[in-house]
Amino acid sequence: MSCPPAELKKKSDELLFKWWTYLKSPDFEPFVEFAVCLSSFSDFLQNQGLSGLHQLSHHLEQQALTLFDEADRHQISVDTLNDLCGQIESLGTRVTRFIDSNTRPVEQRRESQETGTASRLNPTQRIWFISNADSSWRALVTQLAYFGIQAEIHPWHGVPSEAEEPSILLLDTQDMALAPACDHIQALRTRFLASKLMVYTQQADFDSLKVQLRAGCDFCFAAATPQSTILARIIELCSNEEEPPYRVLVVEDSLTASKSIQRTLKQSGIESFAVANPADVLSGLREFEPDLILMDMYMPDCTGVEATRIIRQHAEFLSTPVVYLSGDGDMALQVDALRLGGDHFLTKPFNPVFLNAVVKSKIERYRALRRSMQNDGLTGLFNHRTIKEKLNASLNEASTSGRQFAVAMIDIDQFKTINDSYGHPNGDQVIRSLAWLLKQRLRKTDLVGRYGGEEFLVVLPGSDFNQAFDILDRIRVDFSRIRYPFEERWFESTFSAGVSYFPGTRNAEALIKEADDMLYDAKLGGRNCVVTHG
Repeated sequence: MSCPPAELKKKSDELLFKWWTYLKSPDFEPFVEFAVCLSSFSDFLQNQGLSGLHQLSHHLEQQALTLFDEADRHQISVDTLNDLCGQIESLGTRVTRFIDSNTRPVEQRRESQETGTASRLNPTQRIWFISNADSSWRALVTQLAYFGIQAEIHPWHGVPSEAEEPSILLLDTQDMALAPACDHIQALRTRFLASKLMVYTQQADFDSLKVQLRAGCDFCFAAATPQSTILARIIELCSNEEEPPYRVLVVEDSLTASKSIQRTLKQSGIESFAVANPADVLSGLREFEPDLILMDMYMPDCTGVEATRIIRQHAEFLSTPVVYLSGDGDMALQVDALRLGGDHFLTKPFNPVFLNAVVKSKIERYRALRRSMQNDGLTGLFNHRTIKEKLNASLNEASTSGRQFAVAMIDIDQFKTINDSYGHPNGDQVIRSLAWLLKQRLRKTDLVGRYGGEEFLVVLPGSDFNQAFDILDRIRVDFSRIRYPFEERWFESTFSAGVSYFPGTRNAEALIKEADDMLYDAKLGGRNCVVTHG
């Protein structure tokens, strides 16, 4: 993932400032501020895909968290302080060095010390294969090129000494013993601070994987892993999709407590909205659409448990996580609260780092559950039910605003022949390839789902017939150029598409039927084409 250098520098400087503030006044509160900032910085590095820097920051974060203590007896030894100072300065130096060495081509970096803040770090479309078996990876390199990913193969003795950092390195260590493989991993991890390190290894038992991950790699593939699986993982990591910020509804009658919680959440990039009266919680849920509710246990005229029971009466909020906050450590109360619809219980005063960690982990699981319900397992696109719901929502919005949009039905040509001739795994790969291409080439505002089998439904808000035709026909041409390896040869595939239009057609079912009729005409017309009435 790319990262704005100005934002990375800002967050690094903020971390250093929090640490020096603590050193000037080594009390508990400034240390908490530093720890929260460090936790937020680690999350930022991870979310931006800066894997090596994240590992350094995460190690420092773990050390800081072991030093958390009660406010009235907080004390850190001089030796520990000196050690932390050294690590924090080293992290800051590595960040600065990384920004300087990755914001422009090598020859430009030699000419100037200025950092181009408008540039982006780490082009997401570059990967290196480090392998002495060049021929083993040629087919995968060819496949990646179809999706705009530039891949290079370098032998172990020929890793470029001066080059912009790729976003992924795949290390082929299958002909190495474990110890030298780990030495190589550590050396490359030290050099490449942003790259994701993948290892292709013969040593895939538990203990071997453990030491390779400890050495600094991010993911291990067993040597027998199909290249289609590796391809899928690389494309996933190179995706530019960014999740919206986490959103939390704070239900807290104390203004002071509410502001403190919101401030803590904001430091980790979590958006929040607060309601003081539990009677407003349903309207808050509908208007703010949070991923999680932080619920005070005791409020005037209503307990947190009672408010949660009311929330759970509404089907749309049945799975929204609820985390309780209370100054009462009564175990019986906590168990009862969890049984009656809650998901976690935090005791006040809360550790801010732990609060953010709980909130993030609950939201991650909530969003993963929601994705599993809304998305197709093979392609990651919306499933049949969800894409039809999205179409209906687009139709309602367009009916109100008067905005036009197009609907396309896409079908892979002669797909049964592909399955029969090359096997179902290769058929699945063709389906995935079209899904990846659609996600890559369509706009963020466009909607795409797997309608069933080898059929896809696409909604193009704001597009007329001509615009929809141009978009889909370019994708059609690009898809027809993809070659898939099979044994010692290659094969290709094509798709046909039909397009309908709103306001020309007034309801969702009619839009789908008309697009399907146009698709049928495309099949009759010889396939590998886009047909529309426009």
